[in-house]
Amino acid sequence: MTALVKLLGASLFYFYNAILTHLPGYGLRKAFLSSLLGIPIGKRSSVHMGCFFTGRKISIGDHTAINRRCYLDGRAGITIGNRVSISPETYIMSLTHDAQDPHFPAKGKPVRIEDYVWIGARAMIMPGVTLGTGCIVGAGSVVTKDVAPYDIVGGVPAVKIGERVKNLDYTVEYFPFFNTDIALDRTSRRVD
Repeated sequence: MTALVKLLGASLFYFYNAILTHLPGYGLRKAFLSSLLGIPIGKRSSVHMGCFFTGRKISIGDHTAINRRCYLDGRAGITIGNRVSISPETYIMSLTHDAQDPHFPAKGKPVRIEDYVWIGARAMIMPGVTLGTGCIVGAGSVVTKDVAPYDIVGGVPAVKIGERVKNLDYTVEYFPFFNTDIALDRTSRRVD
């Protein structure tokens, strides 16, 4: 890849992360992310103000909410399913460094977030983790290992603290005004 192509790509991410992410308008953010950065975002999904994106290997399913000031590191890949609720200031990392190598090289492992997952505020999801269908990650948790479907985990590092019901039947549609928690839409409702 030539330096000019890399510079152009970096400029698009810079424009989004420094300017566009701070402007109200879900449609504007979604159009830029999907059209210019090539990040597919499903129907009725919302990316809130202040979210930081890096890397193009990100896909977001239908009826998913990525709340304000989240960090999505898609350099090695992030796949987010349908009906996922990601709370504010969550970090999803797909790239790290090998601390045991004297040259400190970067190493990446993709992250997979399956349907109906709920991630609490200020959680951190580390490279290579899969969050199974319907699991819950408690606020402030650091997830270093896969989480089984419907498990509830919390802590640093996150450990299992419970189980969630398995008959989940809701959709996530959360479009608050500007950078607030005031919205006309309900955050969840029954899907028939």
